[in-house]
Amino acid sequence: MNQIPETELKSLLSQVKLLALDVDGVLTDGSLYYTDTGSELKRFNVKDGVGIKQVKQAGIKVAIITVSTASAVQHRAEKLGIEDLYMGIEDKLTVIKKLCDRLDLSLAQVAYVGDDLVDLPVLKAVGCPLTVADAVAANREASIYVTEKLGGQGAVREICELLLSCL
Repeated sequence: MNQIPETELKSLLSQVKLLALDVDGVLTDGSLYYTDTGSELKRFNVKDGVGIKQVKQAGIKVAIITVSTASAVQHRAEKLGIEDLYMGIEDKLTVIKKLCDRLDLSLAQVAYVGDDLVDLPVLKAVGCPLTVADAVAANREASIYVTEKLGGQGAVREICELLLSCL
């Protein structure tokens, strides 16, 4: 769902060189699953993974920045070839700024997808703040685009397809 006129949205998205993603509530549905031994399990949507691979092939860098420390996140990032993985991160904006410095990008060239309040400072700082349909209200209000799909249900694929349509 567009929060801004489509022409402005496409103009902003056409400048994106980095797609940064939260995990819980974006790449997953936000549920936490635990085994009897206390291991944390996460469920990822394969369609999101295909979209991420397509965006990477188109030359857009992809990063994951998450508060989570679950090893499942590391395994998923490795499977998708995502080299920029930041886990256990509460201050995501500092990480985004350092990543932009390293990649010689401006914040205007970043699309960030985050669904909860820990993501809000990043959404307010980047050029393309994006979120999922079931994000908290503050994130929906701060975003230029809110997906029709829910987190973990193909929302990242929706964003990837949108990005690819603007190249």
